[in-house]
Amino acid sequence: MKEYKPRIADRIIEDKLEAMGAVLIEGPKYCGKTTLGSMHAKSVLYMADPDTKDQNLALVQTNIRRLLQGETPRMIDEWQLAPQFWDAVRNEVDKRGEDGQFILTGSAVPPDTSDIFHTGTGRISWLKLRTMSLWESGDSSGTVSLGSLFGKNPEIDGTSDISLERLAFLVCRGGWPKAVMSKNPKSALLLAEEYYEAVTRSDISRADNVERNSEMAKRLMRSYARNQGSQATAGTILADMKAAEGDTINENTAYSYIRALKKIFVVEDSLAWNPNLRSKTAIRTSDTRYFTDPSIATAALGLGPEDLINDMKTFGLIFETLCIRDLRVYTDALKGTVYHYRDKNNLECDAVIHLKNGLYGLVEIKIGGHDPIEEAAATLSELSRKIDTSKMNPPSFLMVLTGIGNYAYKRPEDGILVVPIGCLKD
Repeated sequence: MKEYKPRIADRIIEDKLEAMGAVLIEGPKYCGKTTLGSMHAKSVLYMADPDTKDQNLALVQTNIRRLLQGETPRMIDEWQLAPQFWDAVRNEVDKRGEDGQFILTGSAVPPDTSDIFHTGTGRISWLKLRTMSLWESGDSSGTVSLGSLFGKNPEIDGTSDISLERLAFLVCRGGWPKAVMSKNPKSALLLAEEYYEAVTRSDISRADNVERNSEMAKRLMRSYARNQGSQATAGTILADMKAAEGDTINENTAYSYIRALKKIFVVEDSLAWNPNLRSKTAIRTSDTRYFTDPSIATAALGLGPEDLINDMKTFGLIFETLCIRDLRVYTDALKGTVYHYRDKNNLECDAVIHLKNGLYGLVEIKIGGHDPIEEAAATLSELSRKIDTSKMNPPSFLMVLTGIGNYAYKRPEDGILVVPIGCLKD
């Protein structure tokens, strides 16, 4: 058995179990939900185990409380196979009156029906587990802490040794725990391809028990990959599919496929940030399209590391997805949210790290190079000047997050931070 390497989510679940009766771990298949939950559980019920699945589903109908018995925290793995567990756990937590009783894990959002899916407020806490960040996979030096940048006049001093070739591999490998732990690069790259096949062949239909066409799912995911980091509507994605592959799918069907991908945590779009500005500027409120892991995009497009290096524009778009994934992992630990900003004049900020206390930082993402960094710095400065600091805090930091570069530093001319992704941690 390979040694378990603690993740940022380990700290989060420990805090939640001390404060709440139950914790629900959600996230894409293969991201490590079962492993995370089992590391903190004292007993486990595996609902998907073929040897016991039928008898467990029968007990759900007749004596579900029997399945909740066991040393606590008790983990119910793939609980969404029997959504009745939600109310059962909620009621059991109320009766016991103790925290840290249950851990629920699942790779799909269950049906939200009024007879079984009541609120768990005050009893059940959510934890979204993502694929592993570069810090968690050991590919970041962790010499720059995102949390420390919210202090006054943050100083940075970090190093990174990620080359362009290594970065391309990391984008294609993704943060799947099994791929991270693989010592064979070829095998590591294969996992994302297998994940993509599983999603399009079966998982997208199982999301809500609606039969969907595998080839259509592949075409839609390819279009989604081409629109990473944009505010593309379903209509735009549909037009892209028709232009590229001549599909006859309609917009309602496209929305249905996208909703299914969200239910199984394949895609996670970024919400629009709405700051107070000095002058009236129409802010675009459309969500920004992202897969939950960059390797899903490369698998959908059939790209490997060398393909990315030979197409730097596509590389840059999918690298942005890697950065958003890492920023989300780190920001979760800070109890914040990652947003996207774009206004009617197309002034855009790739990521806004916003904490619950009102502090925030602005981030532009570039693979590297003098001119792209200068362009990103100009964008950050322009947006910063537009913010009405009489109505909200000024940004705690302005950062250009890069793919390559050996050092993290603060630019003397404007105080903007330049940080390689291979330096960052929570």
